[in-house]
Amino acid sequence: MPPLLTQVARTSDALPLVATSTPTPSFTVTTQVQQDAKKLMRSMTAGNPNKMSIVSGNTVFYYMARENLCFLTLTEESYPKRMAFLYLEEVADAVMQELVNEFGATWREKVDQAARPFQFIHYDPIIQRKQRDFRDPSQQKSKLNEDLSEIQTIMRKNIDEILNRGEKLDHVSSVSQELRSKSKDFKWGAKKLTWQARLQQY
Repeated sequence: MPPLLTQVARTSDALPLVATSTPTPSFTVTTQVQQDAKKLMRSMTAGNPNKMSIVSGNTVFYYMARENLCFLTLTEESYPKRMAFLYLEEVADAVMQELVNEFGATWREKVDQAARPFQFIHYDPIIQRKQRDFRDPSQQKSKLNEDLSEIQTIMRKNIDEILNRGEKLDHVSSVSQELRSKSKDFKWGAKKLTWQARLQQY
């Protein structure tokens, strides 16, 4: 079973740059699924790990960030985790190589300057070829011979946890600023107490 949905977006604001889907007899990529993918991309751009898996019912979203791009794919729950991340790695390699071929050393600037959604939709055939390569996980076993033990440590979250957290990001930011302010006050207070102790000794 191939990856069902793949999206590439700009990391800074989750602007979708290219996307492709592969419905199967047992799974239809609905509008709701596509909306969930977009919401996840927006939620995952604020200080998250470079790799993460997000459970959504009997499917799993896999997320990866590289350079100023982020990559998301959806698979059935039975699809091997290692294979899903290997697929994202190969999609990232192929897309970034195509960007270099098209724009040379300025490709990062071209991504940052993209003004409309799906501006690189002409890269869709590249992703579709990768999807076909990963249709049958058993045919990709040779690619898994290298050490991929790090996959086991990748954070695994539930989709509701990620999407609900997006509403709290502003609150987290304000709390973080408050803590930094209090930390500065604490440092000054500690220095003051140290000087007072020394004066009392003298």
